[in-house]
Amino acid sequence: MSAPHTFDADGFNASFPELSSVDDAQLAIYFQDATLFLGQYDGCLLRGDVKQRALNLLAAHLAKLGQMTVDGQTSAAPVTGATQGSVSVQMQPPPTKSAWQFWLAGTPYGMQLWALLGVRGAGGFLVGGSLERASFRKAGGVF
Repeated sequence: MSAPHTFDADGFNASFPELSSVDDAQLAIYFQDATLFLGQYDGCLLRGDVKQRALNLLAAHLAKLGQMTVDGQTSAAPVTGATQGSVSVQMQPPPTKSAWQFWLAGTPYGMQLWALLGVRGAGGFLVGGSLERASFRKAGGVF
């Protein structure tokens, strides 16, 4: 098993200078939270620098969501229309298929992570067993 990925404040701040106002201790907590979603060890699809980038992107996403919450911005959907009399606001949610995608669409960092996971996760993967067991029958037509 490979060594666990850990938070590197200097590398993170170099990649995301726009988040420099967030304390490094808080960023480390966001990074730890990111490992709950993606794991801290290399996997078959995300490994090495790509895994570190994915964890940093998710930590940046969480940090940006935290900043948005403090600033009073709670919606990821853009406002498409507003009315003043009787207060009406129309919002257009992003075109997503799941709550996970909608959540990631809330920040540019989440969108980058979504794209990275889409490229790296294309085709899926098989956990254990032979490749024949991924279909209905084994090679030769037997179960």
